[in-house]
Amino acid sequence: MTLVRPPRDPVARLVRALGDRRAAPDYRWVSALSGRPLGEVRRVLRELAVHLAVEEGIRAAHRTGGRRFYAQICAPFELYALVRLARPLVVVETGVSSGVSSAHFLLGLADNGSGTLHSVDLPSRQKGPELAPRESTVSIPPGRSPGWVVPEALKAAWDLRLGPSQEVLPSLLKDLPRIDLFLHDDLHTPSHLAFELELLRPMLRPGSIVLADNTNWTGKAFDRFARSIGAVVVRRRGSDLVGLRVPGPSPARPVPPARVPRRRARVRGHRRTPS
Repeated sequence: MTLVRPPRDPVARLVRALGDRRAAPDYRWVSALSGRPLGEVRRVLRELAVHLAVEEGIRAAHRTGGRRFYAQICAPFELYALVRLARPLVVVETGVSSGVSSAHFLLGLADNGSGTLHSVDLPSRQKGPELAPRESTVSIPPGRSPGWVVPEALKAAWDLRLGPSQEVLPSLLKDLPRIDLFLHDDLHTPSHLAFELELLRPMLRPGSIVLADNTNWTGKAFDRFARSIGAVVVRRRGSDLVGLRVPGPSPARPVPPARVPRRRARVRGHRRTPS
């Protein structure tokens, strides 16, 4: 009998705990988008190991929902690192599904000790007890709601709004002073991505980070937006996840050490609008 030893590298342990090799982080991508050195990127990703139980919990929650793997963004650890390094106060994402990206944004905000995640989602729902062959893997299983793998202890900093992005996002942006970090991961068409990017353009500031997943489906929409603001598109290794950093100086803020999770956390419910 051959014993399989767990990896010593804390980041490798995180990848194993989440259960998907695609999650192995691209350190240079994070460094380029955050403007911080590789050594600092590696440090904050190693610190994520204090949340190993959260990664194991996400994997277990997916299994109980009939998913043997997470069916969302391939870079959850990089999202955490970008939050830790850029220290955004206002994070916005479109597209939630089970909540892998949401959970890692919220972990970063919790370790920073400040900031709020605003999420917009129009959930597609699984029709039967088992995912049909032609159904999307981001469909919500019966008895679940968007963000169903997000730990309850993280939801106090979460503003989740349900509905079409075309209707919900404009209303949300009226409530915000700016956007420090944005992720597009909902309807992947050129026109819809262009709509969201143009909508948030006035909300961006120097140093803001803009991300878009599945850009193989959205043509040149992201590239055109990047050129219009004089930004450089940075592609994550081996994927169609891209990002940019809005040009101009941004204030550098110290990155606090990750917080060791407490056994009991004070939880406040997140806001929702009717679906």
